[in-house]
Amino acid sequence: MEYITIIVQAVIQGLTEFLPVSSSGHLSVAQHFMDIEEEGLVISIFLHLGTLVAVFIAFRQAVWGMIREFFLTIADLFMRKFSWKNMNDERRMLFMVIIGTLLLVPVTLAKGFFTAPMSDGDIIFEGAAFIFTATLLFMADSCVKGVKSPSDMQVKDALAVGFFQIVALFPGVSRSGSTISSGLFCGLSRKTAVTFSFMLGIPAILGATLIEMHELSQSGGAAEIGSLPALAAGLAVSLIVGLFAIKLVKILIKKEKFKIFAIYTLTLGILCIIWGVFENITGIGFRF
Repeated sequence: MEYITIIVQAVIQGLTEFLPVSSSGHLSVAQHFMDIEEEGLVISIFLHLGTLVAVFIAFRQAVWGMIREFFLTIADLFMRKFSWKNMNDERRMLFMVIIGTLLLVPVTLAKGFFTAPMSDGDIIFEGAAFIFTATLLFMADSCVKGVKSPSDMQVKDALAVGFFQIVALFPGVSRSGSTISSGLFCGLSRKTAVTFSFMLGIPAILGATLIEMHELSQSGGAAEIGSLPALAAGLAVSLIVGLFAIKLVKILIKKEKFKIFAIYTLTLGILCIIWGVFENITGIGFRF
């Protein structure tokens, strides 16, 4: 059962972390119907590491370019050669990611406010959040095609996308869906919006993992030796499934098929609300 529970959560995490359908929302709904307690810190850390590695592999060229530009920027600052106007694409993308991420930092102090709906025993909130995600996706799919490349991005674009990443902390609001959609609203090209969304996700996922590691160390918890094979399997599954999900997002948004995810999240949101209301009225809960 330990393997089954972890692998089910790994598949959900790997798929929904990158597909614009909300990983936290799907995990919350899965835990509700499968009667699984909120995922432990150790499991969460391993699953996040798997999806983080998936991003590094899928966007290795962009990641390496940003790492290189980080050190070159430091060198230019010391040599007084730095120029905001003359930055190349990788350096501008690096600064836009930093700006977008800075908005997220103070919000970590109110983490419980955003994650509370996952442990309230109800899925009505998640349903409403899924519908919000669907609305964003429908709007993004029908908005005018943008042409902005990384070199055209401005601070206001990074701030707008960063704000939507904060909203996506609520379970049921997709992080990738919100950030890609807001990037398209800002006039970014589809390729730039997807790349920026996933680059912005690296510090977000890494930060969440580090916070969980700190919480684990504070609680004195640790993975038991017997659990390590199951946790390693979960990491591998979330990595493999995550790579598949990233590839799928790239294909579908290039073919302008984002509406598929909008229809899915809208349907799921309506079903969650109907079922949540039914459970509240009748007191009857269905569990696998």
